Amino acid sequence: MKAWFVFLLLPAFLFISTGLFGAEVPYLTGRITDNAQLLSPAVKQSLSDSLQEHEKRAGNQIAVLTLPTLDGESIEDYAVKVFESWKLGQKGKDNGVLILVVPNDRRMRIEVGYGLEGTLTDAVAGRIINDTMAPKFKNRDFDGGITDGSMAVIKILEGGELPKTEDSSVSVEQSKSFAKEGLELSIMQRILFGAFIFGIIGLFTVIGIVTPGFGWFLYLFLIPFWAAFPMIVLGQDNAFYCFIAYMIGFPVTKLVIRKSDWYKKAQDDLRTKGRASIGGLSIGSGSSGSSWSSGGSSFSGGGGSSGGGGASGSW
Repeated sequence: MKAWFVFLLLPAFLFISTGLFGAEVPYLTGRITDNAQLLSPAVKQSLSDSLQEHEKRAGNQIAVLTLPTLDGESIEDYAVKVFESWKLGQKGKDNGVLILVVPNDRRMRIEVGYGLEGTLTDAVAGRIINDTMAPKFKNRDFDGGITDGSMAVIKILEGGELPKTEDSSVSVEQSKSFAKEGLELSIMQRILFGAFIFGIIGLFTVIGIVTPGFGWFLYLFLIPFWAAFPMIVLGQDNAFYCFIAYMIGFPVTKLVIRKSDWYKKAQDDLRTKGRASIGGLSIGSGSSGSSWSSGGSSFSGGGGSSGGGGASGSW
């Protein structure tokens, strides 16, 4: 495979790699799966008993999972993957809840089944994370944070209410969460947004790479788009790597393919005829600059359950 083709595929590879090489889903061994070893034996037993008693009273199935790290995978995508694998909640009622804590990534999430989204709303789950769990986690009190967060979930599901807090403080925490992780999107939403975003800027990136002269203008023009739009789909960290791949991959690929015969021919045609054809792409140059057109080309993209409802947070 030629080097230039590898660089063309690099952004798409970064987009799908987290789904292919992310953390594995562990076996469901009980109501609490403490793979990060955050809970003391006494707290683990006490909390497991409380979750079991709630399931007997209300029928809702709450599970707690801790992992050291997700190896770069989005916590929202991973939570949905665990939910689908474990099938939390009763079939037809979808009344399951997953509390996920990842200490090395300093991330946590409350994933809510379809049937409980009207009771344990995204806003309420966010308040539990920001007001109850995060303060404890900041002090390395994982026993207290996970226990208090779980009991707050039980309280809401059994008709209780959380203590009142100022809207401004909630707004600040939500803003911090948004700045770190971007929009709360399900896997399907990420795929659809990704197909749209990477389809458009990817098309213009390819045009810039294969177009002599005018392509360098496109390189500079697309920098803000590659810096901002991937963050919606990939999150802040992965979007940064994607941006670096663009900043380095575009010029390197262009310098590699400029040695090819078809690229040299296109340069000569533009210089002598004022027009060149690269594949199905017709490129013209004139006093007003350069233009491109393409005839007939198009692009397109492609137990209990959870639809991505819930909230994420950090500490």
